[in-house]
Amino acid sequence: MPVTVKYFASLREHHGADRELVAPGKGATVADIWARASNGAALPENVLMAVNLEYVAADHPVEDGDEVAFFPPVTGG
Repeated sequence: MPVTVKYFASLREHHGADRELVAPGKGATVADIWARASNGAALPENVLMAVNLEYVAADHPVEDGDEVAFFPPVTGG
């Protein structure tokens, strides 16, 4: 079962979509999902990541059916 990958703000613009499906593969991490979804591009610095609505680190494991979200840094004013 694929993972739903969601992109927000500038990351959505960069990917040209707000979501896509990615096959996680056995033992996949959030960083692996980013690499598969972005054709091997490095994970940008300061990107926030969440799995199933909980913030996680890049090395967090991903399971079939999870939702993985990537957010650019946010500033307030």
